Amino acid sequence: MLLTEAQGIIASDRHRFRVVNCGRRFGKTTLAVLEMIGKAVYGNNRIIVYVAPTYQQARDIAWQELRRICQPAIKQVNESRLEITLNTTKGGVSRIMLRGWESVETMRGMRCDFIVVDEIASMRNWHSNWQEVIRPTLTDTKGEVLFISTPKGFNHFYDLYNTKDPDYASFHFTSYDNPHIPKEEIDKAKLEITEDRFAQEYLADFRKTEGLVYKEFDRTRHLFDHEVVNVSEFLAGIDFGFTNPCAVIHIKRDYDNNYFVVGEWYQTGRTDEQISDYVKSCSFNAVYPDPENPSAIKVLSDKGIQVKEVIKDKGSVMVGINKVRDLFKRNKLRIHKSCVNLISELETYSYPEKKSEHNEQENPVKEGDHACDALRYALMSNMPEDRDLVQRMHLIGQIRRNNAINHSR
Repeated sequence: MLLTEAQGIIASDRHRFRVVNCGRRFGKTTLAVLEMIGKAVYGNNRIIVYVAPTYQQARDIAWQELRRICQPAIKQVNESRLEITLNTTKGGVSRIMLRGWESVETMRGMRCDFIVVDEIASMRNWHSNWQEVIRPTLTDTKGEVLFISTPKGFNHFYDLYNTKDPDYASFHFTSYDNPHIPKEEIDKAKLEITEDRFAQEYLADFRKTEGLVYKEFDRTRHLFDHEVVNVSEFLAGIDFGFTNPCAVIHIKRDYDNNYFVVGEWYQTGRTDEQISDYVKSCSFNAVYPDPENPSAIKVLSDKGIQVKEVIKDKGSVMVGINKVRDLFKRNKLRIHKSCVNLISELETYSYPEKKSEHNEQENPVKEGDHACDALRYALMSNMPEDRDLVQRMHLIGQIRRNNAINHSR
């Protein structure tokens, strides 16, 4: 099977880490399958892994094509595990395995020679899984990775595509670069969908996600990397999780009621006890946890942590979102550049796709929102303006009482 000109450019590149930003129907699956088979058959005892956003997508996207193309070299097939053992030209065998991102932990401790990460822009909790699970599998072999995706806002894939490292090379191709797709078919799609959606899906152009919740957030305005001074209060918002990430967002408020997110703790597989131990070690003045987990809140309280109430009712999500949006609008909320998970969520957290006959739904899609939720719990519940007003009214009342006493004398 011949590669297209664009696929050939990518395949012939010798960088260890290749990042491919491409439009729909570019031919990324064919490229990935051919590269995996080539590295397996012409090597020996190689372990090659293809990772899709879900196990089902790995089966639907790549499995059948992989089996069809490598048929002459197949020694053994494990259908249930999506694994193929291939005979090599050197007289040995190599293995190709397909995995879903939801079970990426199964790769922990493996040795890998080549990994394809497909649709990386859709993968949640990317940074910690890359650093803790995937990257270590390449150490013994000095293994290579092909990162390939269509963009999805300015998230971790955007950062990866712009990596400045001699081991990395980035490529950009559109749907038009696949000569097997009729140009008029792509042109027709351009007339049927929005400009931003077409630019993202077909031209592989990084755009803000349509229906973005926090569209006011702008990296150029709202990111910082300096020390925060004149700190009035050190706060945390907490979104509990075990299989899904637990997010603890560290926030410092100054005396002018500006909020600075100075850190994040974004972890999976942590118990309520472990979460509470971490929170206690940070010495927050107050924490604002998700009220839907009373048992976890009790563990916090039992450790002497200053837990504040978070109201969560039918309209609270929009109240909190509007508070955060307002702070961004007024430039009263800044995010430290190191908070990669929160930044990624702010740039992808969105409402359901809007249909012409329906109004925009009130609540956003419940995915990729753990850090955003933690931020919202703290900011919607921390009311320094209200406390300052109460203090001022109390002071005014005290002055009036004193004046009255002095006047009566």
